[in-house]
Amino acid sequence: MQRRHFLRASAASASAFGILRLAGACRPADGTGAGDAAGFSALRDRYFVKALAFAPVAATYVGGDGYSDALADVNATLRDVTPSALDAERAFYREVQEQLGAIRPEALSPALRVDHAVLGAQVGFLLHQLVERRYHERAVDSYVAEPFRGVDWQVQQMTDVGNGQLGTEPEWERVARRVEAIPHYLEAARDQLARGKASGNLPDRRMVQKDGIAGSTANAEYFRTTLPATAKPFLGDRPFAATLLARLDAAGGKAATAWADFARFLGATYDPKDPEDRFVAGEVEYAWRIKHCLRLERSVADLFDYGAAQVAEYERRLVAVAEQVATAAKLGLSFASPAAARGSVRAVMDWLGKDSPRDDDELLRWYVEAGRRAVQYGRDQGLFDIPADYRLDVYPTPPVLRSTIEAAYYPAPPFRKSGVGRFYLTPTGSDPAALRLNNRASVADTAVHEGFPGHDWHYKYMTQHAAGISNIRWFTPGAVEDSSSMWIDSMATEGWGLYSEELMAEPATGHPAGFYSPAELLYELQGQLLRAVRVHVDTGIHSGRMGFDEAVDYFCEHVNFVPGARARAASDATARAVLEGAERALYRYSKWPTQAICYNLGKGEIVALREAARERQGARFSAKAFHEAYMGQGPVAPGFFREALLG
Repeated sequence: MQRRHFLRASAASASAFGILRLAGACRPADGTGAGDAAGFSALRDRYFVKALAFAPVAATYVGGDGYSDALADVNATLRDVTPSALDAERAFYREVQEQLGAIRPEALSPALRVDHAVLGAQVGFLLHQLVERRYHERAVDSYVAEPFRGVDWQVQQMTDVGNGQLGTEPEWERVARRVEAIPHYLEAARDQLARGKASGNLPDRRMVQKDGIAGSTANAEYFRTTLPATAKPFLGDRPFAATLLARLDAAGGKAATAWADFARFLGATYDPKDPEDRFVAGEVEYAWRIKHCLRLERSVADLFDYGAAQVAEYERRLVAVAEQVATAAKLGLSFASPAAARGSVRAVMDWLGKDSPRDDDELLRWYVEAGRRAVQYGRDQGLFDIPADYRLDVYPTPPVLRSTIEAAYYPAPPFRKSGVGRFYLTPTGSDPAALRLNNRASVADTAVHEGFPGHDWHYKYMTQHAAGISNIRWFTPGAVEDSSSMWIDSMATEGWGLYSEELMAEPATGHPAGFYSPAELLYELQGQLLRAVRVHVDTGIHSGRMGFDEAVDYFCEHVNFVPGARARAASDATARAVLEGAERALYRYSKWPTQAICYNLGKGEIVALREAARERQGARFSAKAFHEAYMGQGPVAPGFFREALLG
């Protein structure tokens, strides 16, 4: 067995803080219930291995082959979505759910009680997707994204053998087998989608076009051309290289043909002019996810109103900083009325947009420089114990992911020693209008969120302290990042990313805006405003309180301060870029219900936890220790571990 020993004591700094009490996996909290603890630990571990076997790409994401010999070959496979395989999934999850119900949470240690709740939520979600929603009959984006992501993550995680070469022969052989599995995988996907079509269980027309047809076309190019070209230098001139490269060429060609056929199937199966907005989750489903997956006790109506209030608060703060920047630059702008203030904020941003990169290459360099500056600020301020060799790199987003993200972070697998986390930045195509929206002042905030002390730092800290984080807290039920996902991790990770933005804005001696310049603070506040807007529009579109175009227009006005962008887009390049960005954002929210709200609400949960810890600890409170204790709980929604964290 390669399995690591999980649920050991947490990091020393977190233990010293006195709020993180992780017990041994089989040790009961009060000296009783040893059978419950041992039984639960066995059930949890059995579930984790089997669930990863059912979800091979999720297994690749966490490095499941480094966890157990039973998963040694998982990277050579794709999910089996044939009817018999899905029947087996349903039967297993029902069995786990029944056995979990027989275990008394009160007999478990605080850490195991957290895991008990997490396991119950995960199994409940998986059965909800398979049985009640039959989501496999409409999961177009999942079918398109998973094969690419699986292979891309495999390459990221490969062993560095030196001389610029990556991957052992068995690692590349598993890549080839996974690519060879694509035609059969797509055949089964077509069968499930046809079942959905026959029963009226249909995907939204936007998903069919953007993720389905366009994504399949991008996949065809990737597997036919990009993957073999990427593999060639990594394979080098080693004895097995020629054979593996030829195999990848052949498998990639067959996969490309299968993707082209899949795109044609989608075009022939679904009506591109379908007038119904089929992305809408509905208020009942959305409320279930808020409580069951995100562990929040809030209604959809409350969150819709809360989002609007947050928008108003961050607009007020942003306008104040914009006026400060405008005054310093002697721009002569008026902020006398709400309408004038919004126009002046846009004017300030347009003025800052003049300092924009020449092309995508320069934009990438700016992000790298901003990330390294943030790391140095963290060292200077003593925010964290940062290793001397820690650095932040930025990579262009792979083409198949560009329809969904502008910037994103994909972490290294926690169960493998090889692999690196990647901060992806989507190229603009060197479009001048889009580059102006990515001006120099706007870069710092995103570098903080995706890099340091946001996702890159968060995931690297968790990975380095993985021995204190139980296995299932790393699992992403449903999918890692598409419309099938549970998003149990987003409250913790995206909440941390947004919290990091605000943390770096806290005043320090000689730094009234923290890490940021006043112009950069303007964009930090715009980032906070963006996440507030997400709460309002995500709850709005999925509960029917807002239409898609209404939400896009709201986004243009309140995030980019360009009211009427839709009407001006044909003749105004900036308005067109703003509108396209808003449509891309709302499309993402439409297919990922509740994910967009995790940023603001997750940040709020961290702030509430920090203040509760400060109140309990008094003079003994340490922000650094609290942050490490929080990160040490792993990537699950804070609502699952609040009591365990506070002790």
